[in-house]
Amino acid sequence: MSEKPCNVEDIKKAADILINARHAIAFTGAGISTESGIPDFRGPQGLWKQYSPEIATIDYFLNHPKDFWLFYRMRMSTLFVAKPNRAHYAVAELERLGIIKAVITQNVDGLHQAAGSKNVIELHGTMKRAVCIACGRTYPMEVVIKKIDSGQIPPLCDECGGILKPDTVLFGEPVKDFDRARELALMSDAVLVIGSSLSVYPAAYIPIFVKEMGGKVIIINMEPTELDYIADVIIQCKAGDAMTLLLREVKERLGIQQ
Repeated sequence: MSEKPCNVEDIKKAADILINARHAIAFTGAGISTESGIPDFRGPQGLWKQYSPEIATIDYFLNHPKDFWLFYRMRMSTLFVAKPNRAHYAVAELERLGIIKAVITQNVDGLHQAAGSKNVIELHGTMKRAVCIACGRTYPMEVVIKKIDSGQIPPLCDECGGILKPDTVLFGEPVKDFDRARELALMSDAVLVIGSSLSVYPAAYIPIFVKEMGGKVIIINMEPTELDYIADVIIQCKAGDAMTLLLREVKERLGIQQ
């Protein structure tokens, strides 16, 4: 697929919305992290084109913990070397400038925090730690990787011997902090959606909540999304390109030196 250049007029419209917003939030999906080398899930080169989504269900984990962890160990080899990209840094800068009040993300890679974002809600949890499904003790993922690499597959809890699970939300599990995310969305008058197919619920309700309260919706994504019909502005280009241009436009409007 050839990459599309960003439409400058759409960037300007998005900047208008963000600057005039009283309370704007960002909502991000896997597409914001592809430039960091992390494959998305549903895109043309997405993870679910190579693997069955069944491997990311709670039932698969409970029934096949060894195969599950072999798959996740492979995923972590990508996630743990990934660095924030231009889009992550631009979102963090917009938060620092007071334009974005919070980031609600579907991602588990921790790249928003690594880029400097402070107010981040991780709806699908984090790959940075694991939790014992028996006693609830948590472990840094580095410790878990050492267990796996030393041959303990699945990795087990030192406390009770229970099986460890990544502290991520698998299909079939409830999302984390959704009430807090919904409250934020309902008090927001703009949402900047970056890199989400907007096809996974309940996470995809976030822009819908903003729209239902009379707010504006900006969608940045390489492909059409399932909620394009509610968008006030659609920017179909790479997240890094779009966010670099959008940040530059916002700073220009605010009179901030580039």
